[in-house]
Amino acid sequence: MSLASVASQQNSAQNATAAANAAASGTSSTGSTVGTSSGSNALSSLSGNFSSFLSLLMTQLQNQDPTSPLDTNQFTSQLVQFAGVEQQINANTSLTQLIQLTQGSELMQASAMMGKQVAVQSDHMPLQNGSGALAFTAPAAEPAAIAIYNDAGAKIRDALVSATKGQNAWTWDGTDNNGNSVPDGSYRVAVIGANTDGTTSALPFNVLGIATGVQKSGNAVQLQLGALTTDFTTIQSVAGSPAGGQ
Repeated sequence: MSLASVASQQNSAQNATAAANAAASGTSSTGSTVGTSSGSNALSSLSGNFSSFLSLLMTQLQNQDPTSPLDTNQFTSQLVQFAGVEQQINANTSLTQLIQLTQGSELMQASAMMGKQVAVQSDHMPLQNGSGALAFTAPAAEPAAIAIYNDAGAKIRDALVSATKGQNAWTWDGTDNNGNSVPDGSYRVAVIGANTDGTTSALPFNVLGIATGVQKSGNAVQLQLGALTTDFTTIQSVAGSPAGGQ
């Protein structure tokens, strides 16, 4: 199987992974919004139920049979249950506020990255001002194939490099296989290594880009590298200026 063929298969797998991640991210964001709203509604509902309970309790106490008074253990237990539920709802509200404060701290940290080169884990490479870069790790000195795809899934650029064992860097000049410049944006990328036993395997890599913005999405803080938006948790390193490649 050729490196180009394997790179194409790898891209298909990454497409599925990206779609799954996007779906999971959307679910998480929606779940957070619904959870916050539900907590507020639960506290309001509990307050109404507690008021009704107290009204019924007072009515029972006023109209109880003197010869068979109410069992105080029962309504005392119910009062304890109401208090427990209220404490749990308040704890959830405090947790939500803590998450918001944490996000605010992450936003402040991310803002300090603006204009700096950032390495992130992503299957997309940001092309900024006609340049893109990535760093990959090879288990041994071996050939490595790098393939870049557009949003339609069509391969627009491939390159074969001689990787050394360990860390390697590669820079894209923003042109396709025909030498034509492509517009800045976010492009899918795959890195495949040719093993000494004749097999091929995907190589781990990080993409590099200049931080241009930061935003909050649901429970996550996201960093923008030009057209690429990635979660704050995918950041691997921050440098003062872009690094060169091979």
